[in-house]
Amino acid sequence: MVFFTSCVADGIIYIMKAVPLISQRVVLSRDVFAEIVLWKVPEPLKGSRHGYKYRLALVADGRCVLRYDNEAGKGDHRHIDNEEAAYRFEGVDKLLHDFHSDARKWLDENSRL
Repeated sequence: MVFFTSCVADGIIYIMKAVPLISQRVVLSRDVFAEIVLWKVPEPLKGSRHGYKYRLALVADGRCVLRYDNEAGKGDHRHIDNEEAAYRFEGVDKLLHDFHSDARKWLDENSRL
């Protein structure tokens, strides 16, 4: 199945064919869930060097406390609470591992599970 996704770069909206690879929401507790969305795109988004578009988020009490994404123009990066930092994408398996590791650390430090 092929879907279309869009990105905005230089004020222009681009429509691309995208193949969904993962679209999953995992409820961890009454107030906490993780959402993982990963698409294969025909060409890298502006600011990225790979053919994926992704959004991995940990949400607690309605607030996104951890997010990995590659918004067009910003490239690969992650947000932990209110801080944003570049992220070095080295493949899907490493992305999932790094997100899981940071999510586990946040959950442990904040006594959420």
